[in-house]
Order: sequence, then structure tokens, then C-alpha cells
Amino acid sequence: MISGVLGVHFAVTADQERSLLAAEDDNDDVGMLLEELEESWSDDRLKVDTDKAWDAIHRCLTDGTLDPDAGEFPLSLAVLGGRHLHDDYYVVHITAAEVVEVSNALRPITQGWLRERFDAIADPDYDGALDDEDFGYTWTNFVDVRVFFEEAVAAGRAVIFTAT
Repeated sequence: MISGVLGVHFAVTADQERSLLAAEDDNDDVGMLLEELEESWSDDRLKVDTDKAWDAIHRCLTDGTLDPDAGEFPLSLAVLGGRHLHDDYYVVHITAAEVVEVSNALRPITQGWLRERFDAIADPDYDGALDDEDFGYTWTNFVDVRVFFEEAVAAGRAVIFTAT
């Protein structure tokens, strides 16, 4: 999987969650359901596009890599650390209960804390510039992700992160 792709978080309904989990063993079915989800989505409060910033956000919240198993719970779940539903690209699920824990963990993160983590990224596979502009882009998208998780908690929904 490559990091130069666009990321999106969706706060899915219980029916959407059940359908995706039931299709987990079939990449074609997951892909079809995801396509339907993207085409029919209408609630912008319960969706956040992170463009390519999801890469740096995951790295900052974990160990500086894109390893889905890296970092500490619950921050590790904010982007890549959940249940992977597809073999060829990222379709990552976290439960509504995990969404609450992620939201609570994201809430106290300051710009200074995230900047320290951003400045520590040393992975040669990171495609970003690692400069002030890149951090500003990362911070802005992180704030959007934090608000999104608060909205997902308020709606009592599970979250699917996709990067395709």
C-alpha cells in the first residue's frame, strides 16, 4: 500500500458497518460497498477528507511509521490501527466504543505536541516535505479529524478509514 493516496474517514451507520464487516473476506464486495458508500454519502459532519495528510497524522500519533500495528492504544486507531477489511488498500474499521476512546485521546493534543512528533518523523518513505508548510497542512487536517471523531461519538457511530 502506498501513502500518496487520498484518505477519508466515514462515521458509518450500524447497517453500513454490518454490511462491511460481513463482506470482510471478499475484497470485491468490500470495494463495491465502499464505492456505494462514497457515492451516496450526504452528511458532511460525519465524513472528513484528509487528502494526503492522513499519512503524517498516523505517523505523529504512533511511532513515525505507517505500520498499522505501531503506537499505543487508542491513538494508534485514529487512522490505520483498526480492523483491516481489504487486502489491496486501506479500509480500516473501528467500533463505536473505540471511536469514543480515540476521540477522548485526540481532544488534549496541542499543536506543540503534534509539532514535536512531526519533527521527529525520520522514515525515508515519508513523501512530505517535513517543513512548516507541510506541518500546517498536517495540523489543519488533524484538527478536522479531531472534530470528526467528536461528531462520530455524538452520533454513536463506528468509523471506517479509507485510502484508495
